[in-house]
Amino acid sequence: MPNLCTVSSNASSNFIFGVQPHNFYNVFGSRRTRPRCRVSMSSSDPQNAVVVGCGSVTIDFLATVAAYPKPDDKIRSTSLKVQGGGNVGNALTCLARLGLNPRLISKIADDSQGRSILDELRDDGVDTSFIVVSKEGTSPFTYIIVDNQTKTRTCIHTAGYPPMIPDELSKSSLLSALDGAKFAYFDGRLPDTALVVAQEAVRKNIPILIDAERPREGLDDLLKLADYVVCSAKFPASWTKASTVPQALVSMLLRLPNIKFVIVTLGKDGCIMLERSVDGPSTEEVDVDSLLESLEIKRDKSVSIPTCISSSVAKLKAEGIGTVSGKLYVGTAESIPPSELVDTTGAGDAFIGAVIYAICAKFTPETMLSFAANVAGAKCRDLGARSGLPYRADPRIASFVLEKLSSSA
Repeated sequence: MPNLCTVSSNASSNFIFGVQPHNFYNVFGSRRTRPRCRVSMSSSDPQNAVVVGCGSVTIDFLATVAAYPKPDDKIRSTSLKVQGGGNVGNALTCLARLGLNPRLISKIADDSQGRSILDELRDDGVDTSFIVVSKEGTSPFTYIIVDNQTKTRTCIHTAGYPPMIPDELSKSSLLSALDGAKFAYFDGRLPDTALVVAQEAVRKNIPILIDAERPREGLDDLLKLADYVVCSAKFPASWTKASTVPQALVSMLLRLPNIKFVIVTLGKDGCIMLERSVDGPSTEEVDVDSLLESLEIKRDKSVSIPTCISSSVAKLKAEGIGTVSGKLYVGTAESIPPSELVDTTGAGDAFIGAVIYAICAKFTPETMLSFAANVAGAKCRDLGARSGLPYRADPRIASFVLEKLSSSA
């Protein structure tokens, strides 16, 4: 097979930044402060771009344990944190810290948990004016057990009640939420409301990214409207019935002709991205499984920072499925020392938030995947989905922003 591979990497550099106080909650609900970082922007930066998200917000009750309990065990936690969660809430918090202007469409109840959800989002700069607050019922919450031994987490979710219905979001509120929006994100929850929002976004030519975490009610209808898809490791094969991930990605592009790219996240093994080619079909046809193997061989496992390896544009063939003109990327995750790895809760949401930022900032695909891996890696160094989310001036990610600003100058 000819050499179709190129390799790129992005190392973080130190950056001096200003500090402003930022509020957050401890387990007793009282406020404390932590640094909030901002840097000055140029006109080429996407700062203040409006991103609308529709989906889940929760309160997370996080308990770390020395080891996951066996049936009928009684154990003690080693630490406890109560913090906001939910896929769309986490991703939009990530975007707010990176300097964008996120608006959130969801539903909570007027209870103590719901009020905490709103307060935390507002403190981070997320616009909550489009969240429906029910006078009755309960807000969604999740119990999360973080295993210090295996560095894994187990989530036990309780949905909010009553569920959101489209009529609770008035036409005027919908239009206000999407007014001036540059991007829309859906985590697959609140399917009926999400479809109404997505259809209006399409009418307004607002690009859409879908988080395909698992098959859900109404997800297929949302995927048909999507421009970008980020999915979990198991979703592509589950949704397409293809025998391998690369074949499944080809199948997804064939079944969803509007998709520009699809990314499958693989945890510590990084990610794989298939980008549709818009430059016309290549004359060369390559088996997509073989191409992925050739890219994997190029990985330098001695490098701890995220890197990205990409192929040339080719006709990518999936046996028994079809061919698509595209480009394959393999992104590596940050190799985090065990002493620094705390919790992977919300790492995928951080990754998605960073991907959305990168699209708005017009990063190259290689820079986008490395940037997103850096943001996800920063999140994994603290307990909970949000505590570790970096600000745009964080030294671990500032180099990406500065590189983009310098290239746009």
